[in-house]
Amino acid sequence: MKKNMGTLDRIIRVSIAVLIGVLYVTGQISGLTATILGIIAIAFILTSSVGSCPIYLPFGLSTRRKKASSG
Repeated sequence: MKKNMGTLDRIIRVSIAVLIGVLYVTGQISGLTATILGIIAIAFILTSSVGSCPIYLPFGLSTRRKKASSG
């Protein structure tokens, strides 16, 4: 899978996932809300670890910096 996530994008996703985890552990979210946000947090962690977001692909989006061409 082609990498299409930049560093800042990955950091933001991991931060949101951690925040969701903290909210769950502290009891601020529960039930269906916790389940849905938990699934989103897992997706954020997975996509950040591989550097590719499948939702970006059909739209041709990328938050990754373009490499400067040498020459």
